[in-house]
Amino acid sequence: MITLASDFGTPYPAAMKGVLCQRTDARLIDVSHEFPRQDIRAAAFWLRETLPYFPPATHLIVVDPGVGTDRNALVLRAGEHTLVGPDNGVLRPVARQLTDGGQLEASVIDESRLERVEPTVDSARTQVAASARDDARPASNTFHGRDVFAPAAAAVHDTPLEALEDCAFLESVATEMLVDCELPTATLEEDGARATGEVLVVDDFGNVITNVPGDVLRDHERVVANGEAVPVGETFAAVSPGERLATVGSHGYVELDVNQGRGDEAFELEVGDRVILETAVSP
Repeated sequence: MITLASDFGTPYPAAMKGVLCQRTDARLIDVSHEFPRQDIRAAAFWLRETLPYFPPATHLIVVDPGVGTDRNALVLRAGEHTLVGPDNGVLRPVARQLTDGGQLEASVIDESRLERVEPTVDSARTQVAASARDDARPASNTFHGRDVFAPAAAAVHDTPLEALEDCAFLESVATEMLVDCELPTATLEEDGARATGEVLVVDDFGNVITNVPGDVLRDHERVVANGEAVPVGETFAAVSPGERLATVGSHGYVELDVNQGRGDEAFELEVGDRVILETAVSP
């Protein structure tokens, strides 16, 4: 299969799927096309938490604020998975997760050696545009998802992993040369009474996902979050609808939430805000 993930919304992913369907019979699975726009860190977090649940696949990932610049286009072999996307750090956290400490193999895509993407139906307008462009570059400087990453993903998917290094459009590169995205870690005091972290992402429900490990909440009925005591619950239903709580999300980090409401509004927190969690000493 080939999975697709981007911050494109609609209808741009359809064009990528059109290119893929021209070139491969792979099963296409959408991860999300609603990642926060141009937010590399948020996309990196969600990909790290999502893609490890897939069987071996090719993952086409396009969150690319630097499209059209001199940033590289990459193919990463991570264990039995292959990642295709821009060299801006978005691929690195999930690549580390998929290799589980193993070796990561990286290649740069030579765009001039990719088979050019064309509409299946020619038109006078298409022919005029083709005559005016540089054949050494993709058809569009603003849509590499369609013109670079999709054809590369199709070609990679149909190539055995052990033969990737023989692909004419790939050039091996040292992993230390790649752009990285390190998700921040929380600071924990030795006695476990205080943790200082930040908001990594806010999901569509308004749940505030921090980088504080969930173990901080273990054996506590209440904690103080940025100066305000809130109950700790294993489920949202541990409190009444509309009430706030701290809980551990499916990703293993502390969340600040509201049962059937928005935690970001109730706690007045946004992505990047500092969060201090302390053991509550009184109810």
